[in-house]
Amino acid sequence: MTPYPSTAPRTDHRYAFTVGFDLDLTLVDSRPGIRAAYAALAAATGTHIDLDLVISRLGPPLVEELRNWFPEEEVAEANALYLAGYPEHGIAPSPAMPGARESLAAIRELGGRAIVVTAKNPRNARLHLDHLGIDAEELIGDLWAEDKALALRAHGASVYVGDHIGDVLGARKAGALAVAVPTGPYGVAELSAAGADVVLPGGLTDFPAWLRGHRAGPTD
Repeated sequence: MTPYPSTAPRTDHRYAFTVGFDLDLTLVDSRPGIRAAYAALAAATGTHIDLDLVISRLGPPLVEELRNWFPEEEVAEANALYLAGYPEHGIAPSPAMPGARESLAAIRELGGRAIVVTAKNPRNARLHLDHLGIDAEELIGDLWAEDKALALRAHGASVYVGDHIGDVLGARKAGALAVAVPTGPYGVAELSAAGADVVLPGGLTDFPAWLRGHRAGPTD
């Protein structure tokens, strides 16, 4: 069994190009839902969790954050409890990021396809997309930072859009254009310093116009 079976490529020659997106704080403002899910976990386990601190550093895998609040021997159980409760607590409060639907529409308008590559549990990621009506052609979960390159390469993504330095690293390792949005824990200067090829100051609201210019290429 391969470690990431969901990264197997699916060639579809109907599409002229592929754009990958991160999920949390790129396509979905999951902060309200994640806060609610952590609050439920804290109540269920009797563990103090600083919700503001958790929300300020979203991006890395769930177990990395849980290690800040639970001893190592309790992390697996806390992870299972969080994931089980997330559909109830995490989905409904979390809106689409401004420009998310318009960005996917622009990709389709230009003959491309959108995929989502996220560190999030794929079941919960799918629930977010379905709840919000964000219709990506592929969803690959449980990949973080440079490991995202596995899916980006497999699916032929030429652009990857994310809010975290880890997303920039994944895009660059895959040989994709790293497009960053300052809608997560990092600002424009930090994302640029991390190696982003493009930073969109207005987040995904800037993406459709940028994409049209990018696909049109240089003009004389």
